Amino acid sequence: MPGEPQADCLFCKIVEGQIPATIVRESDTTVAFRDINPQAPTHVLVIPKAHYENAAALAVAEPAIAADVLREAQTVADEEKLESYRIVFNTGAGAGQTVWHAHAHVLGGRGLEWPPG
Repeated sequence: MPGEPQADCLFCKIVEGQIPATIVRESDTTVAFRDINPQAPTHVLVIPKAHYENAAALAVAEPAIAADVLREAQTVADEEKLESYRIVFNTGAGAGQTVWHAHAHVLGGRGLEWPPG
């Protein structure tokens, strides 16, 4: 069921404390933790505690929580003292999504040219 923890979801297990992560922030609705394979000097994931497959599904079902994810991304950037940063939501395997739980990548600490890749 959308929003409910999924037994086979890596990020749900992090939310539940079953898998360790380097958590940098936590709110009532979100958790932010360092990416284990960073693509920039600062690479933090901000996830909703509720399970939704991707950012679009989250925004449709829980717009307030989607806003919380973005607000927490800003707070992470502020706390990491990032003057410039990128917030990325990958949606679908072709876009690089590998964990099917909505999440924002907060990337910064180096030049981030566009387009990536």
